[in-house]
Amino acid sequence: MKIRVALEADIPEMHRIRLSVRENRLSDPQLIQPDGYRPMLTERGRGWVAELKGGLAGFAVADRTRANVWALFVDPVHEGRGLGRALHDTMLDWLFSCGVENAWLGTEPGTRAERLYQASGWRYVDTKRGEAIYELSAHDWLHRDA
Repeated sequence: MKIRVALEADIPEMHRIRLSVRENRLSDPQLIQPDGYRPMLTERGRGWVAELKGGLAGFAVADRTRANVWALFVDPVHEGRGLGRALHDTMLDWLFSCGVENAWLGTEPGTRAERLYQASGWRYVDTKRGEAIYELSAHDWLHRDA
């Protein structure tokens, strides 16, 4: 597995993965279109992709302007290989290195993604519009192994 910074050329494959997931599915696939990824990768934040055997197997995107995890998805055929954790950790290391003090995310309750976030130290704060909202401080992230 190789983790690298996402490029604009990766957007079609990232979008394919986003639409292929079994959990955290979009209620309306029209809500996120490929053009929506570009500002996240080039202006508002950064993205990463996990490559396996030359193809994309997952991706993560952090929105630095909103101190938010915008996306973290693994192709269902590659689940259970640690890709989500590797992408998550890479993304959080970058987000907190940018000076973000508190990050947040929303995820579907009762999913494997929610369990990953809980195991990574994220703290549940609320439920809004059916999503579980979590927060994580830079301090907690940087001292997670202490």
